Amino acid sequence: MKKEDKFERILRDMVEKEKGYRARALKLYPHVCGSCGREFSGKNLKELTVHHKDHDHQNNPPDGSNWELLCVYCHDHEHEKHKMKGFGGASDDSFKGGGFNAFEGLDSLLPAIGKDEEKD
Repeated sequence: MKKEDKFERILRDMVEKEKGYRARALKLYPHVCGSCGREFSGKNLKELTVHHKDHDHQNNPPDGSNWELLCVYCHDHEHEKHKMKGFGGASDDSFKGGGFNAFEGLDSLLPAIGKDEEKD
């Protein structure tokens, strides 16, 4: 299988998985950003995203208790806060990563650049 095919399959799987819990979250919750309070409808609904409160995209309980709807801006801000937690000399050891990484394991699926050329 070509590396492009593997990459496309990974992206397709991610999109399909996201569609499932996003559709459920949009049925469960009002179309309002949980942080800034902005309301979404029609074409703007695509700007409303599902945020996993525990940053684990595999944790999708049927009641939606690990989700909150956030606009793209507040969602980005939330992830920045999570990434920065524990930095700056603080002794807070609570951030250990372990959250969702869309590209985790990708390097093991794709050959390293230059390795193919060495074989020729």
